[in-house]
Amino acid sequence: MFTGMFRTLAALSATLAIATGALAQGYPTRPVKIIVPFAAGGPADVYARVLGQKLQESMGQPFVIEDMPGGGSIVGTSAVAQSAPDGYTLLMMSNTHTVNESLIAKKPFELMRDFVPVAPVNYSDLVLVVHPSVPAKTLKEFIALAKAKPGELNYASSGPGTPYHMAGELFKAMAGVNIVHVPYKGSSGARTDILGGQVQMMFDAITTMAPNVEAGKVRALGTSGKERSSVLPNVPTISEAGVPGYEATIWLGIMAPKGTPQAIIDRLNAEIRKVVNSPDIKAEWGKQGAVGMSMTPAEFDKYLRGDIEKWAKIVKISGARQDR
Repeated sequence: MFTGMFRTLAALSATLAIATGALAQGYPTRPVKIIVPFAAGGPADVYARVLGQKLQESMGQPFVIEDMPGGGSIVGTSAVAQSAPDGYTLLMMSNTHTVNESLIAKKPFELMRDFVPVAPVNYSDLVLVVHPSVPAKTLKEFIALAKAKPGELNYASSGPGTPYHMAGELFKAMAGVNIVHVPYKGSSGARTDILGGQVQMMFDAITTMAPNVEAGKVRALGTSGKERSSVLPNVPTISEAGVPGYEATIWLGIMAPKGTPQAIIDRLNAEIRKVVNSPDIKAEWGKQGAVGMSMTPAEFDKYLRGDIEKWAKIVKISGARQDR
């Protein structure tokens, strides 16, 4: 009796494995949507389009990028959380999402409850820039200016919880300065106003701000990595320029709604890792200051949980927690 039962279970398991494999091999059979919950023109939008084009080439179906900004990523992320878990709606996320888990008390989703990790994409350092009208020529001079004028200087970000916001809060805490946060609906608006002089300071991704630094439209006072950026080698790190131990980055990844078949998750992970590990992408992103990240879904899951824990501590120190 038990022998027959085990044989039946084994047969069912084999059938399921074959069906699961077939599902992954057949996917996708129609266009896949990648929702970017940030404004057009920022790193998430730019790299989602690069990734989408490469996945379309390798997987044979269009990967359509849809920008859905609002609420510091809440609007677009909520839309993905409510989508069918079939692999045809994906989320381009960033460390904004891991920050929001502790920063925003009330939101319509929980990251690790309502989504499953697919794969990380890349990371890049940030650069602290000021408008040329700001008299400070170095980071130490800027810190001295901010201390002399508490609450009179401001800094732009792409919204609450974004890497630009938290980089600013971390800088304020570590440098001991009082600079007013001015949140925008996206990085494009913040970038426009730092270039126009409506705000004095901003943290931005090196990948998008470096051309403006090189053109003299803004003055770079420091980069946020452990080492100097190869894109802006003459700009010191914030750590070496006056705030020892300072470090912040922006990273991007792909997640899917909870319940998406594991076979599809694994297929997407494999294809994304091929993209980020390809020599041409490594070379292209390297010139821009971005570094590809390659992890299994399980490794990315661990990475996400660690980042949530890390930023919870920084949110607590900064006192930046908000309700919705």
